[in-house]
Amino acid sequence: MGLTHLDDQGKIVMVDVGGKDPTQRIARATGSIQMSSQAFDAIMTDSVKKGNVLATAKIAAIMAAKNTSNTIPLCHPLSINQIMVEFFPDDKSSSISAEATVKVTGKTGVEMEALHAVSIALLTIYDMCKAIDRTMVIGGISLAEKSGGRSGHFIRPAT
Repeated sequence: MGLTHLDDQGKIVMVDVGGKDPTQRIARATGSIQMSSQAFDAIMTDSVKKGNVLATAKIAAIMAAKNTSNTIPLCHPLSINQIMVEFFPDDKSSSISAEATVKVTGKTGVEMEALHAVSIALLTIYDMCKAIDRTMVIGGISLAEKSGGRSGHFIRPAT
């Protein structure tokens, strides 16, 4: 499969989706943030001075998904049907996994919106907790699943 954001002369273009039929499209992305037990405990007890970390990160993720085309130059603006953001704290590893699922009925996929949402959720957690722990590590941001469109259904293989 060729690169869709290049024309026949190798110049950058925004993909023309005008001829496509709208379909239901869903994308789910995941990622995590590892932190000190002190930062983790502060989040879990809602004692971070900046406020409720996970509620703020959820709102940030939703805003990020809705504004992906303003940040990533060749993404199409989409009329999103639904954005779901969930967090999965793990006290044994002092980490929090984030998952964003984005749904749209449209002519192009929502993978970038889901990935953008997860990234911003994790960056928001970092921002709100950096006074407690500047050694936090964000990682593993990836597309977990997508459906709809010409390329069909994708599920990331287990590692």
